[in-house]
Amino acid sequence: MATLLWIIAVVLVIAGIYVLLARRDILWGIVLIVVGLLVGPGGVSIFNV
Repeated sequence: MATLLWIIAVVLVIAGIYVLLARRDILWGIVLIVVGLLVGPGGVSIFNV
């Protein structure tokens, strides 16, 4: 399960960076990065509450 959460988190953060740089949509980029950090099992995880 932890590996799956890491993969999802990495995909969300990379998508957020792509949206920030390529599409110039700051709000969606920040939202995707924050959600990626929340989903990841390394720090704060919404699934460990």
